[in-house]
Amino acid sequence: MPSPKSHLSSIDTMRHSCAHLMAAAAAELYPDVKFGVGPVVENGFYYDLDLPVQLSPQDLPKIEAKMRNIQKRNESFVKKEMPIDEAIVYFKGRGQIYKVELLGDIKSKGTTRINTEESYDIDPSAKNIVSVYETGKFVDLCRGSHVASTKEIGPFKLTKLAGAYWRGSEKNKMLQRVYGVAFETATELDEYLKLREEAERRDHKKLGPELDLFTFSDLVGSGLPLWTPRGTILRTLLDEFVWELRRARGYERVEIPHLAKQDLYEKSGHWEKFKDELFRIRTREGHDFAVKPMNCPHHTQIYARRAWSYRELPQRYANTTMVYRDEQSGELAGLARVRSITQDDAHVFCRRGQVEDEMEKIWDIIETFYNAVGFKLKVRLSFYDPRESKKYLGTPSVWREAEAALAALVKRKHAKATTAVGEAAFYGPKVDFLGKDSLGREHQVATIQLDMNMPERFDLACTNEKGERERIVMIHAAIMGSIERYLAVLIEHFGGAFPVWLAPVQVALIPVGEKHLKLVSKLAVLFRAQGLRVHFDDANESVGYKIRRAEKQKIPYMLVIGDKEVSKDKQWTDATRLIVRVRGQDKLLKVSLRRFLDRLQRQVATRKD
Repeated sequence: MPSPKSHLSSIDTMRHSCAHLMAAAAAELYPDVKFGVGPVVENGFYYDLDLPVQLSPQDLPKIEAKMRNIQKRNESFVKKEMPIDEAIVYFKGRGQIYKVELLGDIKSKGTTRINTEESYDIDPSAKNIVSVYETGKFVDLCRGSHVASTKEIGPFKLTKLAGAYWRGSEKNKMLQRVYGVAFETATELDEYLKLREEAERRDHKKLGPELDLFTFSDLVGSGLPLWTPRGTILRTLLDEFVWELRRARGYERVEIPHLAKQDLYEKSGHWEKFKDELFRIRTREGHDFAVKPMNCPHHTQIYARRAWSYRELPQRYANTTMVYRDEQSGELAGLARVRSITQDDAHVFCRRGQVEDEMEKIWDIIETFYNAVGFKLKVRLSFYDPRESKKYLGTPSVWREAEAALAALVKRKHAKATTAVGEAAFYGPKVDFLGKDSLGREHQVATIQLDMNMPERFDLACTNEKGERERIVMIHAAIMGSIERYLAVLIEHFGGAFPVWLAPVQVALIPVGEKHLKLVSKLAVLFRAQGLRVHFDDANESVGYKIRRAEKQKIPYMLVIGDKEVSKDKQWTDATRLIVRVRGQDKLLKVSLRRFLDRLQRQVATRKD
């Protein structure tokens, strides 16, 4: 089954052909295999397999070897067309139940939705004709396109195994997903594999527990992270930074409950769009509630509490709070995809003439925030798709007005932006900010959304200069979006070695022996009085072991304090000389206590190391 792209690029065509090559190898190694789908993904492909045996990572070299064997045979990719009924009989005879199911959908609907991202649409002019591709003994239902033969496939490697429910539904059988990558040259493949190896070292699912930032509990439930004291420091520092930037621009804090009546989400439009993703509650009296999946409908009701004059606008509400979504178990991934999501949410209620200034303020917040962690941002305009109008609220004219305002904002900021038709929120277009991390991977981070539809649905207005009732607009602004997802990105971006201003522990104090404990304890008090985060390691262990532990915790600074570091009068003064171990540096820093404190305070204040 092809990637959802109707016209694959040359590299994607090769990668899709490599997916067929992998499936052909699986067919020769495991004759009873049943095939799901095998689309192109970033840098490669995957194929979902229903096998009588459970694959392990040790099986991947065996499959790779068979792929190379088929590649040397120079098998052609042969396209054939056949009526749907004939294709159903053909695949049924081969025991390919998943292809038969997809063909049944195509026959009845003219299309089949494979999962949330992939579909197979039949050309109306094809008169119920589908295409299949043969690669040696392997045959797949596929629209193509493919390279001419297996010899035209570039260097490849199978990378990992995963489980995936058929068609993305946990009601269906879980298949074994085999991932692979393919490139045009061996150099590109080698570079990718080195980058992947570094990414595995930085994996937040590994580093988070090692650095004691978060944990998961089977008793609490999957997708529900629990934050340790150190992890909570990270969350709090980031949230306080966002709030510092918002407060300077006139935002006010609000707070809302964690559930609401079904009626609220029906009025906002979220129920119709997302009812399957909501956690639902029925009260003893028979009333239907939902645990909140988003905050904007609640915020509309804070605005709607009274009448407003145009002189009182904009109203800017900020709220960091959790929302909850019933994600499928197979789609959960560490902090990157969870069921409890902390949003640093803000909503501006304003007049149309205030929209551009308000969005520019949010843009400035986003740039300042991401500059502090070294992210270079790209901008994308995510617009409405008029061919899919049923997916959206409102009229085309409202969407054109909102999109024009976002385009004007981009022009005003002298920014370059790509346009992604169909990527808008269902209630309004967006400016999405994409950040590139230290490994060169791109992540969508912040977003500004202009909403002219929800104010209409909730009848939100102000009284204008003429004493008339005037419809307002609403701006949705998320800086981190999901704090969980952002921290997954940030942990991997820094490899856990956070800058001083963000590090949960900034200084490790390590006494050499028991006789130094009292003096080091006084130093800890001194540092904490300066607002610094220190760990006083008073464990009865060797100095070397304590140093290695601090290094593994990636603490920016270490002070090892013994007889040489203790002054004769056993007092800490501004002039006391310190010998400081600096993370990532072999050379020791020799500095006075006062200058070291000044250095730390400067790094915290400027958010620069």
